[in-house]
Amino acid sequence: MGTLNSDAGLLAGRPWPLGAHWDGAGVNFTLFSAHAERVELCVFVDGRMHALPLPECTDQVWHGYLPGAAPGLSYAFRVHGPNTPGHRFDPQHLLIDPYARELTDIFSYGHSPSSSNCLKACVVDEAFDWGQDAPPAIPWADSILYEIHVKGATRQHPCVPEALRGSYAGLSSPAMLKHFKQLGITAVNLLPVHCFLDEERLVHSGRANYWGYNTLAFFAPEPRYAARASGQSVISEFRSMVRSLHAAGIEVILDVVYNHTAETDETGPTVSFRGIDNASYYRLPASDPNAYENFSGCGNSLNLAHPRVLQLVMDSLRYWVGEMHVDGFRFDLATSLTRDSGFLAAVRQDPMLARVKLIAEPWDLGPDGYRLGRFTPGWSEWNDRFRDDVRAFWLTGETGVAGLAQRLAGSSEIFRRCGRTPQAGVNFITAHDGFTLRDLVSYQHKHNELNGENNRDGHGHNLSWNCGVEGETLDPLVLRQRHHLQRALLATLFVAQGVPMLQGGDELGRSQSGNNNAYCQDNLLTWIAWKQADVELIEYTAGLIHLRQRFAQLRQPAWLTGEANACGQRDVVWWHPDGREMSGNDWHAPHPGALGFILAAEDSDDAEQNPQTLLVLINRDNAALTFRLPPGVWQQHCDSSADIPFASLPRQGSSTLSVRSVQLLSQD
Repeated sequence: MGTLNSDAGLLAGRPWPLGAHWDGAGVNFTLFSAHAERVELCVFVDGRMHALPLPECTDQVWHGYLPGAAPGLSYAFRVHGPNTPGHRFDPQHLLIDPYARELTDIFSYGHSPSSSNCLKACVVDEAFDWGQDAPPAIPWADSILYEIHVKGATRQHPCVPEALRGSYAGLSSPAMLKHFKQLGITAVNLLPVHCFLDEERLVHSGRANYWGYNTLAFFAPEPRYAARASGQSVISEFRSMVRSLHAAGIEVILDVVYNHTAETDETGPTVSFRGIDNASYYRLPASDPNAYENFSGCGNSLNLAHPRVLQLVMDSLRYWVGEMHVDGFRFDLATSLTRDSGFLAAVRQDPMLARVKLIAEPWDLGPDGYRLGRFTPGWSEWNDRFRDDVRAFWLTGETGVAGLAQRLAGSSEIFRRCGRTPQAGVNFITAHDGFTLRDLVSYQHKHNELNGENNRDGHGHNLSWNCGVEGETLDPLVLRQRHHLQRALLATLFVAQGVPMLQGGDELGRSQSGNNNAYCQDNLLTWIAWKQADVELIEYTAGLIHLRQRFAQLRQPAWLTGEANACGQRDVVWWHPDGREMSGNDWHAPHPGALGFILAAEDSDDAEQNPQTLLVLINRDNAALTFRLPPGVWQQHCDSSADIPFASLPRQGSSTLSVRSVQLLSQD
């Protein structure tokens, strides 16, 4: 702690930057509160708490400088203010700095709010040897996202050292890097790693918030995911993970939750924002300022219309890019961030954020909450229309070839505006919120009984199909149907224009026993069971990704138009099984379940390259179907239903597709 004399009081310091910052001789502390009347800095030295009034307030920022303070010092705040509607000041509460880099102790709902055992922030040393770290900077068109949970990814991995399982270090262990490289993914999209709290109702029921969508500290990495086996701090371990993933050519994208906080509704805990300046940080209804707007469904909504709250979010994003070297963000319930705020404009003009990947979940529970396709250039969006239409095509028959073609072509009717490209859409079949791929073809209904909500939680309309038997079975015919459907769904994902996202574990047959809302299941139900991995499915998924990387037509940065390219070929031709171009009536024929499409050879100035035309054939029907092929000899690269799916076979005149299958062929 250096030569800290906490009884000497604080110097004035300066009102910037916000948070606690060490300069080598002491620490400058700042805290924004527009409505506070007095703020105390509480520091903890040798088991004793020392309350030191912050001596200055400049432009609603309270500040003070503590000479001799150093990294490792634990601190919190007490904030005094009015007891009037909309305000929740209570100096009995020890409050976490919204700019805290690291948290200490463990939060408990049983402790007194003034207890020294409550969560506290820790002053940190920002220094870290990044070596030659550089972001892979993979173009959006070449990106393949892999959504994964830090803990669940390795908690059961036999080749990850036991001390590292479930941690940041485990995620970047040689065994995981080998798997990522085998698959060919270009980015890991991590479920929330900002420090979060478990909701009180979950704690009392013996459960936990496994997913982590209940953020408390927007700058602090979650300490539960730190192995600390090498003596590293949680910050250093996170940075080491990023550095190792970058060295393997893999980007790191964070799922971030700026739409609400862990303080939940008016009955929730007062641990930070609520006690610092409730009326500034949260959206409060005019009719009842003692309640909260709840566009998130989690009890409150952060008020990004306030400039200091918007600054908090922007400072957090810049911190994770500049100091933690992450490569992008997926914004949970992103519509909440844009409502009545300048968030999109602030991000668009920021030079640091201009170079990272930005993905919106384009909906929330508020008014006009569904905004798919309405984000600005520079953003990509989770395309739930792709998820639903592809599921409905393969599993329920509710979508025909016309709807499927729209999704295969990048959903241009949704995203083609303001100069946006096909990469504006992030395509996915499954994500953390919902069935796994295996469960999607094994369960007709959700089975969330273990969540303790009488199976009322989770989506009821899943567009799934159990192939005639609910859940696990030994019936070989049912298993074969499920096998074919998983492969067909994966093939559809990787031959479509846009950015594909694979849910971690889908490539190896992960099941959650029909639970489609496993947010509170931090156990064997959600941890990837590597010992039971479907090795053939892993190899099949890797083969699809390899083909996507090999053929540039599958990841075009411009929209398909049906017009001729420089080689005189039309960039896309939709193909009928009878061996002709699809006509207007074909798109609306009764129960159409088969479709092909031809993608023109890539334009190239390289004489050594051998541009190839691609042909993708799709058969949803319950019987084998013969497609008449365009003229010439075609080379088959993939048959999703074949025992050897990537056998290279010549095809001329026609090609027969098994039930529920996809083929990919090329021609010089």
